[in-house]
Order: sequence, then C-alpha cells, then structure tokens
Amino acid sequence: MISSPSNNPDISVVIPLYNEVDTIEFLGHSLINALRGQNYEIIIVDDGSTDGSTKKLREWCAKHPYFRSIHFKKNAGQTAAMDAGFKYSRGKYVVSMDADMQNDPADIPKLLEKLNTYDMVCGWRQKRNDPWIKRVSSQVANFIRNKLSWEDIKDTGCSLKAYRKECLERITLFNGMHRFLPTLFKMEGFTVTEIVVNHYPRKFGKSKYGISNRAFRAFVDLLVVRWMKKRKLNYEVEQ
Repeated sequence: MISSPSNNPDISVVIPLYNEVDTIEFLGHSLINALRGQNYEIIIVDDGSTDGSTKKLREWCAKHPYFRSIHFKKNAGQTAAMDAGFKYSRGKYVVSMDADMQNDPADIPKLLEKLNTYDMVCGWRQKRNDPWIKRVSSQVANFIRNKLSWEDIKDTGCSLKAYRKECLERITLFNGMHRFLPTLFKMEGFTVTEIVVNHYPRKFGKSKYGISNRAFRAFVDLLVVRWMKKRKLNYEVEQ
C-alpha cells in the first residue's frame, strides 16, 4: 500500500526537465529509494518538452502520489523551471537537481544534514564524468566566474543544491541567475558551504547546454552579478 503524501512535507525536491523521456522512470525510482522513510515531495518541471516527456511524466505522477509535475506551454529555460518549482514547493528544505541522472539522489541526505548549520549547501562534482572538452570549459568558466564575482565556489555549475525554504523565498531570480545562487544567498547574509557529491556519465539523451549556447550569456550574467555586488547597500544603524 502506498501512503498519501503530506500537505506539509519536510523536503521538496525540484527538478527541471527538458526532453528527458528515457530518464523519468530511472530518476523516479532512484528518488524513491534515496528518500525512503522521509516526508517529501518531488516537483518535476517540464520545460516545454517535445520528445514525449510530458505524457510520460503525467503517467508517472498519476501512479506515484509523492510526485507532482508542472508543465510549461513552451520552453522557458532552466532558471524559469527552477523558479516555478521553488515557488510551488511546500517543504521546509528544498533540493534542486538535474533530471539527466548525472546527479545522484543518494547524495540528498548528505546535503540536508548540512542544512542544520548552513542556509545553503552546494554539491561539488570533484570527479566529473563528462567529455574532456566539457570539463575543461567548465573549469575555465568557473575560474572566471569566481574571479570576477569575488567568489570561491569550486563548482558553480552543479545543479545539486539544498536550501532552507525561508531563505530561498528572499531570493529573486532572473533569467540565467540560477548559476549564481550561492552568490545571491551570500549577498542576503546567508551562509553557504560545499560538499563533494557523485557525478555519473550521461546514459540517455544529450546535453542541452554547450560552450556555444551559454558562454556569452553566462558572461553577461556574470557582469550583472558583479554590478549588483558593487552596488549593494551596506550600512549599520547606530541609533
């Protein structure tokens, strides 16, 4: 017998999904195993998929009451999908991760444990299982991003992160800003840490992001964040 999900789950897992029809069942079973015994909900945001993911996702959620889905009319991008999932989440703690099964759901409890002392916990893919060109470009992008935004995050591109919901509600996301969530948290005075997580090779489908389709946009977003940090109000009231 499958018990009904609580209206007030402790944990909300938010997963943007775009054209990942072959991963849905594997992802679902992995999440169920990883969160066994927990009071949770899974929110999968279908970002305008065109490969049959929408139908597959609806069927999966109909059979598994702990899963909910949000469906966009058309592709709006990863930041929009994450933002929608965050806003519909009901948990005290929120976790974000990719749908491609390169993140490991078994790492979620480790991230949540760290939320006892931090407001946000970032996954660090210390050993990445990606093609060499993707690893090198990511390292270069990470270095530039940290240098220009005065940061020290080792893996800004890892989607596997955990947040305290009350802190997340104070963050306003704009297109592309999901890459800078650790910086946005710190700008609000919240505490951020990183832990090592697993990373697996992609088994199904293909990556939606490459050097050509995100390098320029990411650089522009970086300049915006740099401007925001320089212009942030900073004062103390004495009396």
